[in-house]
Amino acid sequence: MSAASRSITPGPVQSAHCRYLLRLGDTSLVLGQRLAEWVGHSPALEEDLGLANLSLDLIGQARLLLSYAGELEGQGRDEDALAFLRDAPAFLNMTLAEQPNGDFGRTIVRQCLLDAWQLEVYAGLADSSDRRLASIAAKAIKETRYHFRFSSGWLVRLGDGTEESHRRVQEALNELWRFTTELFAADEVDDALAAAGVAPGLAELQPRWSARIDEVLQEATLVRPAPVPYQWHGKRGVHTEYLGHVLAEMQHLQRTYPGAQW
Repeated sequence: MSAASRSITPGPVQSAHCRYLLRLGDTSLVLGQRLAEWVGHSPALEEDLGLANLSLDLIGQARLLLSYAGELEGQGRDEDALAFLRDAPAFLNMTLAEQPNGDFGRTIVRQCLLDAWQLEVYAGLADSSDRRLASIAAKAIKETRYHFRFSSGWLVRLGDGTEESHRRVQEALNELWRFTTELFAADEVDDALAAAGVAPGLAELQPRWSARIDEVLQEATLVRPAPVPYQWHGKRGVHTEYLGHVLAEMQHLQRTYPGAQW
């Protein structure tokens, strides 16, 4: 059976509303964890602090979204249980978020692509019929605007910088672009939430994301890669090998000492 045809229903049965929240929360959580890996290793102190702040913002967004998802699930799992006590197949993050950091330029490419996506998603969610989700989005979009300024600014500096920096970020863009198709590949969860007025339709968001990215790429003198067939299913629980490594580090303390408190 191919990955695309599997029915992914890990753990307790979850409503479409709950699964949508998990997709958003897991994406922010995993991306935040990836950025945290840079603390103490960034090219300069300012970038070290900048990436750390982005990481904290993303983990804060994940806490709000996962807490809400746990309430909707009704199985007694709070934000900590959802973050630290699920295995990789139960995570529903976008595949792009779990990709390795690589060098600083690769991290910036990944961040910029996801920042632009989250900007459009949260802008759409600000008008959600779910007022609690709309409130979370209203807070998150303020943070995400800063994230995008940070990542797009660096992408321009690197892309329109030296021959070496340009080559590296173009190679990273070429490699990571294949994961962007998943960001706008709607399934039954996306369709159900859009029909209920809870979430924006992905077809509406894609042109705005694309225009935002094209503007940055043009300024950065980077070439937009050609589209590739959709073959990634992180938001359905089918991940690349890298998620397991991220979770092993992130969940180590809680798994080793269940219920540990500071």
